[in-house]
Amino acid sequence: MASTAMRTGQRGRAIIKKFEQSDQVALKPYKCPAGYWTIGWGHKIEAGDEWMMKGITAAQAEEIFDKDLLRIEKAVLKLVRVPLNQNQFDAIVSFTFNVGPDIDQDNIAEGLGDSTLLRHLNSGNYYKAAEEFNKWVFAMGKRQPGLVRRRTAERQLFLLPV
Repeated sequence: MASTAMRTGQRGRAIIKKFEQSDQVALKPYKCPAGYWTIGWGHKIEAGDEWMMKGITAAQAEEIFDKDLLRIEKAVLKLVRVPLNQNQFDAIVSFTFNVGPDIDQDNIAEGLGDSTLLRHLNSGNYYKAAEEFNKWVFAMGKRQPGLVRRRTAERQLFLLPV
């Protein structure tokens, strides 16, 4: 039940950008640690996006980022059923930007939707939800130092009072 008017603040945007491409936008495609072709600020290149394989401009990267962020914000607002402060919202959006919303019919935790983090959060146990961030640090079966740093930053922001 986060306010439907909530948008990601500067802290959330900064965490996403920092961990999606080390503070520098990727104007050329690269493979992320999970093996996906990616460009801009963590935009996964999918069918229909093949034109991006030639590269994009900084302005295009910002436009793509804003669209991706809006899609993730809408998913978070749909999934979260408890009040969030701005820091909590930003942390959850950053997490979901990275792992995906996982809005489907199965119970396999492939992203926020079926995660224990979301279950704890929606039951009102914010502390247990915060502890779940640290479990999402693997890609391709390996613990990723970048994901450890990202989850630590997201957890700290989630617990930071407004």
